[in-house]
Amino acid sequence: MRWRKSKGRILGFIVLLPSFLLLGIFVYYFIGRTVWWSLTDWGQNPEQALAAKPVLQFVGLANYQGLFTGIVDSRFRQDLVSTIFFTVFFIIGCLVLGLVLAVLLDHKPRGEGVFRTVFLFPFSLSFVVTGTIWRWLLQPKSGINRLPTFIGLPAGKFAWLTSRQQVWRFDWSFLPLILAVAAAAVLAFVAVASFRAARARRGWIAAGTAVLLVAWAVLFGRNLKLLEFPEPHGFNLAFVGIIIAAVWQMSGYTMALYLAGLRGISVEMREAAVVDGASEWQLYRRIILPLLAPITLSAMIILGHISLKIFDLVFAMAGPDNTSTDVPALLMYITTFRGNQFAKGAAIGTILLLLVAVIILPYLATQLRKGDRG
Repeated sequence: MRWRKSKGRILGFIVLLPSFLLLGIFVYYFIGRTVWWSLTDWGQNPEQALAAKPVLQFVGLANYQGLFTGIVDSRFRQDLVSTIFFTVFFIIGCLVLGLVLAVLLDHKPRGEGVFRTVFLFPFSLSFVVTGTIWRWLLQPKSGINRLPTFIGLPAGKFAWLTSRQQVWRFDWSFLPLILAVAAAAVLAFVAVASFRAARARRGWIAAGTAVLLVAWAVLFGRNLKLLEFPEPHGFNLAFVGIIIAAVWQMSGYTMALYLAGLRGISVEMREAAVVDGASEWQLYRRIILPLLAPITLSAMIILGHISLKIFDLVFAMAGPDNTSTDVPALLMYITTFRGNQFAKGAAIGTILLLLVAVIILPYLATQLRKGDRG
C-alpha cells in the first residue's frame, strides 16, 4: 500500500515537473531578472544601452527614488494618479451597471436570451477592437458630440480624449499624509466589521493601528513631504471616454457573475422574506446583496487587476503620445523601447507587479484558507 502511494506521488511529480520548470523559467526567473535590472543603471549610458553585453552597475533603489521624487519623472507620478482614479471609476461603473443588468434579467423578461447575448457581446471583443470603435465614437467633431444635432440642439464640444482639464487635484508632496489617512480609514472599517463579527482581537489590532496612523499624521505627517516644491496632480477629464469604453466592455462580465449568483439564491428564501413582510428594497438590501458579497469581491479583484495593467485600450483609443491619457504600463513601453532606459522601465514594471500583488495575494490567501477549512 505504501509503495503504491509513493509510486503515485512520484508519477504525479514527474507529470507536473515540466509545468513547474516552464513556470519557473518563463515567469519567476524573468520576474527576478526584471527586478534585478531595475536595480541597475541599464540605459543611463547610451553606449551600453543597446550593447550585446552591457556592463551594468548596481545602483540600488535609485530608479525607484527617481520615479517617486525626481523632477524628470513627474509624468510617472501623474500616470500613477490617473491609474488610481481610472481603477476606482472603472470598478464602480462595472459593478453598478452589471448588477442593474443582472437584476433586470433576473426578473426573466421576454427575450431574456437575446438581451443576455447583447450585454455579453462586448466582453468577447478585445480591448484593441473596443478602443478602435470608441475612438471613432468620441471624435471631437463627430460621433457622440453630434447626437444633440438630431433633436435640433447644438453639437457638443467636449474633448473626450484630448482634454487637459484636471479635477480633484492634490499636491504629490503630501502623499505620505494622504496614504496614512486612507489606511487609517480602511483599518477603522476593518475594526468595526471585526467587532460585529465577534473577532475582538482582530478588531483591537486594526483599531490600534488606525489610531497610531492618525496620531502620526497629526504630529509628523504634515511636515513630511516627498518634494520640496508643489507638484499638483489630479484626474484628467480625458479619461472619461476611456472609462466609458472600459465599462461598456466589462459590465457584461460582472452581469454574468451577478446573474449566476442571483439564480443561485433559492426561491424559498425569497418567498419566506416576502411572507415576513419584507419589501422589494428590503429583500435586496438585507438578503440578496449580502449573499452576493463574495461575487462582488471576486469581481473587484479581477477588475482591479485588469485596470492596473491597462495598456491596449489606452493605446488604441488615444495613442502612446497623449500625455493626458497616459498610464504606467504605456509609459513603461515608451521608456523601455523608445527611450532605451531599460532599468527605469523595469522599475515601472516592478511597481505595477507590486500593485497587482497587493490586490491579488490577500484574496488568494483568503481563498486558500477557506479551502483548507473546507
